[in-house]
Amino acid sequence: MPAPALAGFAEALPPPPSPPGWSLPSWQPRPAAPRLPLGFAPAAPVAQPEPLPIEEGPLGRPVAQLFSTYVLAEAPDGALVLVDQHAAHERLTHEALLAQLGAGGVRSQPLLLPEVVELPAPHVARLEEAAPALARLGLEIEGFGPGAVLVRATPALLGTPQVKPLLADLAEELAESGEALALADRLDAAVARLACHGSIRAGRRLAPAEMAALLRQMEATPRAATCSHGRPTFIRLGRFELEKLFGRR
Repeated sequence: MPAPALAGFAEALPPPPSPPGWSLPSWQPRPAAPRLPLGFAPAAPVAQPEPLPIEEGPLGRPVAQLFSTYVLAEAPDGALVLVDQHAAHERLTHEALLAQLGAGGVRSQPLLLPEVVELPAPHVARLEEAAPALARLGLEIEGFGPGAVLVRATPALLGTPQVKPLLADLAEELAESGEALALADRLDAAVARLACHGSIRAGRRLAPAEMAALLRQMEATPRAATCSHGRPTFIRLGRFELEKLFGRR
């Protein structure tokens, strides 16, 4: 049984038979285009600029972005490299903050309007106690009553972070590290928390140039194979791994 026609669409019907003596009109070629006068040539086609080549390093050239979270690259030897963009940028931010800290202090960015952040009293107490150390990290705060903190500046490297989650994270880090750790270790742990807030997030679309810049910066950054929390920033699938996945080995 033939399938019923879709609603709103007529069934296809065969063309009606041609009446006796009826035929298609004979085809006539179109007249040739007039020639250009002597001395004039047709306009040359406009040359399209060639795209600039993307610099290629050990991590390869970016090919695509997957799930707006992972950068897929092809290494010079043909291996596939999959980069977690947030984890990788977190490490880059961490190392940049440490470099500024070692050079005398992280550069701060004053807020246009100081922001009052309400937090639990224990959080406020920890942050007030650590205020001199946090100032070295570019975070300028002061107490604003028993349950609030006034924020005057944030680390410039972080751009425009959300201040309340940033302070809450730092307060939790200070509570976890306690007094058992030396100041340098506590600062490094605080830097790791700061770096997380200043990194590109999963779900953000990146342009090819941004993906290439991320790969090149990773190649030039110490400890770039792991993020500030120890997770891998990229995985590499060479020929052997791919053949094993497809049962060729």
